[in-house]
Amino acid sequence: MRAVVVHESLFGNTARIAEAIAGGIAGARPDAEVECLSLANAAGDVGRPDLVVAGGPTHFLGITSKQARAMQDRYRRSAAQREPTGPDQGRPAPGPGLREWLAGLSAAVPGARAAAFDTRLDKPLAGGAAPRIARRLARLGYQLAADPEGFIVEDMAGPLRAGELERARAWGAGLAERIAAASPL
Repeated sequence: MRAVVVHESLFGNTARIAEAIAGGIAGARPDAEVECLSLANAAGDVGRPDLVVAGGPTHFLGITSKQARAMQDRYRRSAAQREPTGPDQGRPAPGPGLREWLAGLSAAVPGARAAAFDTRLDKPLAGGAAPRIARRLARLGYQLAADPEGFIVEDMAGPLRAGELERARAWGAGLAERIAAASPL
């Protein structure tokens, strides 16, 4: 099985979740070839993997846009000026974001599966990018291997809520196990 976990991350939290998901897939399927790619490294299409897992941060109730990424970059830079000795919060991927990447993704090969995740605040009306990501993957012909999943950040720039990395690892393992049980790839 070949699995690709693609993510957009503005503050580093979504990247950490993506890495945990990839680790969960690899742990559950040691024979699998698992790649975890930031959009900065996923130039264009990812080929024809058996499983595509795509995720990004939630902004304005959904998937980031070019304008939202620019706003987040300004916020990140102003926060860095307020806390110059704080940890590096990461930088937005240059160029297109997840929305644009999904628009350029090739249609799925028969039997290919996908899953979607996001990072989001745990607040009323915070929304979620994962359901929108899942719909776009389904329109491309991917069979959804799981319901869209949201992982919680405590504040816009993080940190992740305690236990979210473990939950992401378990979710990734569950994806691999469901796919193996349905029909080994």
